[in-house]
Amino acid sequence: MLKTALNYSHELLEEIIKEGDTVVDATMGNGHDTLFLSNLVGANGQVFSFDIQEQALLNTKKRLLENNSLNNINLILDNHSEIDKYVNSNIKAAIFNLGYLPSGDKTIITKSSSTIKAIESLLDKLIKGGRIIIVLYYGHDGGKIEKDDVLNYCSNLNQDLYRVMTYSFINQRNCPPICLCIEKK
Repeated sequence: MLKTALNYSHELLEEIIKEGDTVVDATMGNGHDTLFLSNLVGANGQVFSFDIQEQALLNTKKRLLENNSLNNINLILDNHSEIDKYVNSNIKAAIFNLGYLPSGDKTIITKSSSTIKAIESLLDKLIKGGRIIIVLYYGHDGGKIEKDDVLNYCSNLNQDLYRVMTYSFINQRNCPPICLCIEKK
């Protein structure tokens, strides 16, 4: 059976993340990816998790406490475009879920300018064989603009340095999510 964009994004990360790696959750949301990454990197790894909404941080902290997973995680209440202020090391992987906070304020959305700045920062830190996963949710006001801008930016990455692929269902209604993977050669 074919996987959803979100399931496939996790599979792409599971293939490469090992115990002790440093990773980034660029859009904390409700903490699902932060917890997933924490379990992959283990106690010796490091997770940097970003969101601009206090509610996302509270939801994530609650999820992590319920799963005894706070030791290796840095929860950061700031825009993912500010990654360079907080992450000073190389990273193995990063994940974005673009759009809005599920069950949150749908007018607070990710925007292409900050998302592309974050991708650029992460590409500078990404080690060889590392991956940046971007799940594009775009069925909301402003979502199609961000989707087009991010896809255009990633389509123009140097093919000698990166492999970029997309995974999506093309016969689905209501803007099915797109999984984008950037892998550093």
